[in-house]
Amino acid sequence: MAEGQRIAKRLAHAGLCSRREAERWISAGRVEVDGVVLDSPALVVGDQARIFVDGQPLPAAGRVRLWRYHKPSGLITTHRDPRGRPTVFEALPEGLPRLVSVGRLDLTSEGLLLLTSDGGLARRLELPATGWKRRYRVRLHGRPEAAALAKLAHGLSVGSVRYGPIEATLERQQGANAWLSVGLTEGRNREIRRVFEHLGFTVNRLIRIAYGPFQLGRLGAGEVREVPAKVLREQLGAG
Repeated sequence: MAEGQRIAKRLAHAGLCSRREAERWISAGRVEVDGVVLDSPALVVGDQARIFVDGQPLPAAGRVRLWRYHKPSGLITTHRDPRGRPTVFEALPEGLPRLVSVGRLDLTSEGLLLLTSDGGLARRLELPATGWKRRYRVRLHGRPEAAALAKLAHGLSVGSVRYGPIEATLERQQGANAWLSVGLTEGRNREIRRVFEHLGFTVNRLIRIAYGPFQLGRLGAGEVREVPAKVLREQLGAG
């Protein structure tokens, strides 16, 4: 690291938090470098910098690790919820390192959530530039027509927000509800729910089944499995 690294990125790579969280910690005066409490995330630090968070030395960065987690409905994807609702990280089994999520699933959404020990990796995998598809099974109330679903492939605007292309195909109509297969690359906050609400449908179940090359598979609700290092190297060049 001859040229150094921004402090927020360094904290993220140590697995303590995401880069965004690191910036908040710095603003709150929780981070000290070489005896100076920081008030800006702009500082570039080298290998020999003495970094403390909440008075504790920064742990050395270990190897990059990634887990698949089957998030049940009813959990918030955050470390702390000011409203006291149960969180994903509280529900994880004991013995895991400090993890951050790759993106989020909202309270009532289910399915595959990737968790990593490296905040920098989380940020990298969240970016649309990876080109990775997020795939979902979506149940909504109503009878969507194939022609209307096909138009989503061109993207659409909802209010002032422009959403990119969405692949949506009807799997089956089940009474008043329809099951769809949906794929997208952006994955903005509540994107699927907002797009279908704009079209006049209410999503009443949303299950993510894949994030890029990583699949939910047979993982049961609440279960977590680490991605083998070999697979991680093949997919990400990480080790």
